[in-house]
Amino acid sequence: MADKAAKRAKFEAAWDRIRQELVSGIADEGMPKDAIDWFGKNLDYNVPGGKLNRGLSVVDTAEILKGSTLDDDEYYKAAILGWGVELLQAFFLVSDDIMDSSITRRGQPCYYRAPGIGMIAINDSFMLEGAIYYLLKKHFRSTPYYVDLLELFHDTTYQTEMGQLIDLITAPEDHVDLDKFSLKKHSLIVIYKTAYYSFYLPVALAMYMNGVPQSYTLEGKTVEPYKAALSILIPLGEYFQIQDDFLDFSAPPEVLGKIGTDILDNKCSWVINTALAVVTPDQRAVLDANYGRKDSAAEARVKEVFEAVGIRERYAKYEAEVYEKLNGLIAAIPEGPERGTIKREIFTSFLEKIYKRSK
Repeated sequence: MADKAAKRAKFEAAWDRIRQELVSGIADEGMPKDAIDWFGKNLDYNVPGGKLNRGLSVVDTAEILKGSTLDDDEYYKAAILGWGVELLQAFFLVSDDIMDSSITRRGQPCYYRAPGIGMIAINDSFMLEGAIYYLLKKHFRSTPYYVDLLELFHDTTYQTEMGQLIDLITAPEDHVDLDKFSLKKHSLIVIYKTAYYSFYLPVALAMYMNGVPQSYTLEGKTVEPYKAALSILIPLGEYFQIQDDFLDFSAPPEVLGKIGTDILDNKCSWVINTALAVVTPDQRAVLDANYGRKDSAAEARVKEVFEAVGIRERYAKYEAEVYEKLNGLIAAIPEGPERGTIKREIFTSFLEKIYKRSK
């Protein structure tokens, strides 16, 4: 635990330096003091303060790939890429909260609801995204993998926006239509909205930084490390979100750390889609009448249907199967000792962090 806290503290210390670079960057553009101060407050309110799992994954993966501790320069480069992922996350969250008319985020008012902010938050979200490319240009422009980093951030952003689009038109909070739901649609939403930027992006960034090529030969086999990473990290990300959906329904608030709201909010979650695939006509009528209603009695009726169709058992079966599948994919990766080759530990460390988690 102390090691985890120390890793986070070191990563946060790098943010202090990065934040100063970003604020100095717009000051160098001749921006007035009130604009410089505003940008600093935007960064402070929206970027640090989360779990930082995505950003820390870049540093952890870079270290695993190197096979030893990163030196100061390597660490700072990895931290810049990690904070780039956190800036991307902040950009998504600020805009997502506006679209969803959300009230709170990370224990404080959503940014657009903070005093004096309002719809300026839209432009502030764009500035969080733009900050990523300022940092990449400043620190990586002379590297051979600069274009790879640019394309990766751009592609991942577009993929996430596609996922958000499907989510917004499938499950608007104010209009419930369960005919629009399906496990296939849920899978697309999860893969595009979460898995690419939360799981593949951090690992691929560290791979580029460590000089991992698009392909190499090992033990007489051609290895395509980015394709291999994608084939593991996308289903891993899907498993993570399905687990999240199940915990929202099943975990007690004191364990989860929050009260689950997926049923009340008309979320296109794994739980409702799994139930819809197996319900009787009578059970379907109960779901149609009660799902997505801001009413605790309606929520309880939905949960009764979930229990009746055996959601807990279905989830346990899914988890056992996906864990076996992911371990098989990881074991199939040819592993070499050289720097610049992929390592199974990258994926096992992700899997062990989330397998059978309770919150």
